Amino acid sequence: MKKSPLVVALPALALSALLLSGCGMFRSHKAWEAAKQESPLEIPPGLDTPSTSAALVIPEPGANSPTANGATSRAGKGGGVIADGFVLSGSVDETYRRVGQAFEQGDIGSVISHDDAAHSYTLNVIASDAPVAKPGFFGRLFGSKKEGAPAPGATPHQVQVSVGTSGQSASEVRAQGDAGAVAKVVDTLKSRLSGR
Repeated sequence: MKKSPLVVALPALALSALLLSGCGMFRSHKAWEAAKQESPLEIPPGLDTPSTSAALVIPEPGANSPTANGATSRAGKGGGVIADGFVLSGSVDETYRRVGQAFEQGDIGSVISHDDAAHSYTLNVIASDAPVAKPGFFGRLFGSKKEGAPAPGATPHQVQVSVGTSGQSASEVRAQGDAGAVAKVVDTLKSRLSGR
């Protein structure tokens, strides 16, 4: 017995209509459509909003102009003053003593003054404004270390080094001053003090 195309087409059409109309039954009700706007967070009484006046500091015109030894970024009239630091385990007094011992070797810079009560040192560090080219992996592996002579154009810069608390059993060593001098002080102190 031969089936007519109408007998085959009608059930297929009814089944597809049932499937297409049934998709609406399985849709979830979207809770986000019924959501209402909440009031914004309020600052509790007695607290102030943080100052946003220094959020975006716009440098003066010409502050980022290239110098004779390459392009250097300097913002403002202070010229390249930055702060950098690192954290060591141990008390503030112990870390201050260890930093003092590292400065006694004399190759980082000369100590101008120190304040034992404030746990701070003031140094004269000879550093260059020119970027220092660091050797690659094989240069460090097979090359010889050539230290001692300052880079061309190196001038003395004053760096303030302070030691403060960081958590319960750690101390923070912080250096502030010229970018090149601070990098030299922080890198040398990290390499000497982290191994102990």
